[in-house]
Amino acid sequence: MNLGEIAEVLKHTESAAILTHMRPDGDTLGSGMALCRALSFLGKRCEVLNEGPLPDRFDYLPCMKEVKTSLSFAPAAYICVDVSNPSRLGLLESVYRAGEKRRAVTVNIDHHVANTRFAQYNFVRERASNCENIAELLRLLNVTPDKACADALMLGMATDSGSFSHGDVNGDTFREAAFAADCGGDVSAAVYHAMKKQTKGRAGLYAETVSMLRFFLDDRLAVAFVPLSSLEKYGVPSHATEGIVDFALTIDRVETSVCLLEVKKGQYKASFRSKGTVNVNEVAGVFGGGGHVLAAGCTFFGDLEEAIDKLRYAVEQRLA
Repeated sequence: MNLGEIAEVLKHTESAAILTHMRPDGDTLGSGMALCRALSFLGKRCEVLNEGPLPDRFDYLPCMKEVKTSLSFAPAAYICVDVSNPSRLGLLESVYRAGEKRRAVTVNIDHHVANTRFAQYNFVRERASNCENIAELLRLLNVTPDKACADALMLGMATDSGSFSHGDVNGDTFREAAFAADCGGDVSAAVYHAMKKQTKGRAGLYAETVSMLRFFLDDRLAVAFVPLSSLEKYGVPSHATEGIVDFALTIDRVETSVCLLEVKKGQYKASFRSKGTVNVNEVAGVFGGGGHVLAAGCTFFGDLEEAIDKLRYAVEQRLA
C-alpha cells in the first residue's frame, strides 16, 4: 500500500488512537504528535498513547504533555507509528489487540526494514526516520503543520538521523527537514534538548562506561556494558544510556558497536550500531530482534560472557 492510500484511509476515519513504541524515542513520539495534530486539524478526535512516563528530555515540547497511557474513548482506528511489530508496543499491545478484536481499522506507518506488516493497512518505507514518512503523509492530507507539529517532526528527524549524520541520511531526509523548518520546526532545540543536554549523573555514567569499552575481532567490534549498579551509582534512569552505543563508532577501526544494558539479573538489552560493513538488523535477528541495517536491537538472557561470545560470533560471520 502506498502513502496516498493510507491518507485516504485516514481521511475517512472519524477518530484514532496513535500508538508509540515502548522506551520511546524522539521519532516515535514526534511521529505520533505530528500525526495527531494533523488529524485534529481535519476535525478528527485522536489521542497519542505510550505505555509509561516519557523521558524528561522531551519536556521542551509542550505537546508531549498530551501523551496518555490509556484511552479515554473507543477510536475508529488504531495507528501504530515507528513500530516494527506489536510486541514493541509493550503494555499497549493489549490495547491494539482489543482494537483488532472489535474490527477497528488498523494502520501501520513505519521505516524499519524488519517490520512485519502486522496491520490491516501498512506503509513501510526505509528512511532515516519515520517522521519523514509522516511529513510526506501530512502533505497528502493537505495539512500545513503549525509550529508545534513542525517541532514534533523535526524532533524525530534530528534524533533518528543522529543530527543528520547517519549513513542512511539522503536528499529526501533534508527535503523533509526543510519542510519542517519552513513550518517553524527548530532543529537546534531538538538536537540540544533530545541529544546533547544531560545531567551530571548521566555524564558520569557515560564517562565510566566508555572508559571500559571492550574490543574484539581486531578492534572491529566494540562492546559497552552498563550494569544496574552503575545506574544506581549515578542516580539515572535506563534511558540515560541512549547514545552510549554511538561513541565507539567514532573509533577508527571499529565497524560495529554494541551496548549491553542490564535490565535485571540474567537479562540484557542490546543496542547495535554499524558503519555499514555489518548488517546489524541481521545480527539482531539471530537473537529475535531487528531494526535497521545500521541500527538494531535485541534482548539476551543468561550469562553476560556467553551473550558477548554469541554476539561476537554473529558479527564475525558478517564481517567482510
